[in-house]
Amino acid sequence: MKQIQPFTLWVNGQQQTATLFNLIIINDNLLNSANFYWQLLDADSVKLQDGNLTMDAADYAVWSSTQDINLAAYQWAASKLNITLV
Repeated sequence: MKQIQPFTLWVNGQQQTATLFNLIIINDNLLNSANFYWQLLDADSVKLQDGNLTMDAADYAVWSSTQDINLAAYQWAASKLNITLV
């Protein structure tokens, strides 16, 4: 789980502030594709929003060649969701 730059989103008729980002790999074919489940959470780790992302072959090649693939996965997903890690 990573801290993110806080931002407000609409959840069940109320404005909530996301401050945490969780990312879980759900499938990696170990060749050219990976699927991730992501969550945006508030300061109490309550889920505000979630979804899935698929890493394509070009991104997979870069990701799989990095030193810290965990951090690289978070950075990749954050860029896709337009959120900022802190």
